[in-house]
Amino acid sequence: MYPASTWGRIVAASILLLISALNLEAASGRKRTFTGEVGDAMCGRKHMEGTPAECTRTCVSHGSKFALVVGEKIYILDTADQKALAILDQQAGKNATVVGVLNDDTIEVSSVTPK
Repeated sequence: MYPASTWGRIVAASILLLISALNLEAASGRKRTFTGEVGDAMCGRKHMEGTPAECTRTCVSHGSKFALVVGEKIYILDTADQKALAILDQQAGKNATVVGVLNDDTIEVSSVTPK
């Protein structure tokens, strides 16, 4: 039987190993697929003016990034790829499938396809 202080160290070490494993998984850069409605990071799911498509395009033209609304979650879409940006603009207010690497609430976009 180990003393209580040893158990505390074992638990702390186990927690650190778990956190390290989770960080390695996130850092591995695995691409994932997300499908949802194309919006913008400023308005999220509640658009302030016009149709969702009009509002999204207006906000993006004023510096907001495109976003993908998936259920209750809003992901910011990060890309400089002109083809991907053109598809996002075309799909504003509509569904699209985005493939990319998730980092916190931001998806580093690899590809976008209309849904």
